[in-house]
Amino acid sequence: MPMFVYVEIMLSSLDKLVAWVLTGFLAILTIFFNVYLLLINQRNYRKSTKHRLNPADFIITAISLASMSLQVLMYLWQTLDVIDTVCRISLAGAILLVLIFSLKFIMFWSTAFLTFYYGTKLVMEPVHCFTRFQEAIVKHVHMALAVIVVSGFANCVPLLSVLTYYNGTSSGLSDCGSIMPTDTTGLAYVFYYGIISDIVPGIIMVKCSISISYHLAKHLLDMKASSNGAHGPKLGTQMRVIKMTLSLVVVYVVFLIVDIFTQMTVVLMRRNTLALTILFASIYTTVSASVLVYGKKSYWKELIATYNLFLAEYPCLSSMKVKEVKT
Repeated sequence: MPMFVYVEIMLSSLDKLVAWVLTGFLAILTIFFNVYLLLINQRNYRKSTKHRLNPADFIITAISLASMSLQVLMYLWQTLDVIDTVCRISLAGAILLVLIFSLKFIMFWSTAFLTFYYGTKLVMEPVHCFTRFQEAIVKHVHMALAVIVVSGFANCVPLLSVLTYYNGTSSGLSDCGSIMPTDTTGLAYVFYYGIISDIVPGIIMVKCSISISYHLAKHLLDMKASSNGAHGPKLGTQMRVIKMTLSLVVVYVVFLIVDIFTQMTVVLMRRNTLALTILFASIYTTVSASVLVYGKKSYWKELIATYNLFLAEYPCLSSMKVKEVKT
């Protein structure tokens, strides 16, 4: 009996159409959550006496801009993939792919940077060389994000030499532009991109989440011991930020597993599942944006209040109201 079972994965025109419709729906949700984040951060910027966002809000603003841009480009690529069945404008699809992978790089590293920032602020350790290095990065948030943006585009420009501008066949099942390297150099670059854009940010996020979880557990035990167990320790807003950070890591790890699998089917098995990669990336941008909104208690409360106020204008929709928690 064979040790491995080979499963052939091919996407039909109907499958691509369904993925395109789902991506459009997810794009609406992604843009909604991210526009809300941008509006709140802009209001905070105007209210600030120094007209300056705090580092966390600045990083979240960068993530929101990258997420919306990524979602729009992914929807445009899928639109071309569905409509242009004979690959007349395959070069446009290839360019869109390069921009998509550049923005994915920027978004993933910005999210890892946000996790790194919260890990530096929430974890209190004795001052040594590593913590000084962390503090130096956190003090220069703007420069760090600029480096991430430049690196995102710089690392993805060689992707143009790897892309196949025309993969169309008589069956009409293949993508017009896809990542199917034909030589060893192209394959090595694809693996390099996967490591530098997906795996390394994931390692940073997992490391920070483990550090946060360990020190949180230790802090809670110390608080419980100091109160002799009279009452449970409460961290309030800080606890919500910790939950948000850990949730971002969990969402990213789940997406990373799926994304690596779909990319392997494209690169190694040479299957046209790139539309699935785009769809899963759309799901990730939507979920991560909602986690960012929920992680800020004031943001979430204001969103719920606005939502209920909107439903109040339509009595027939009153049953859809969300209960507001008063503290």
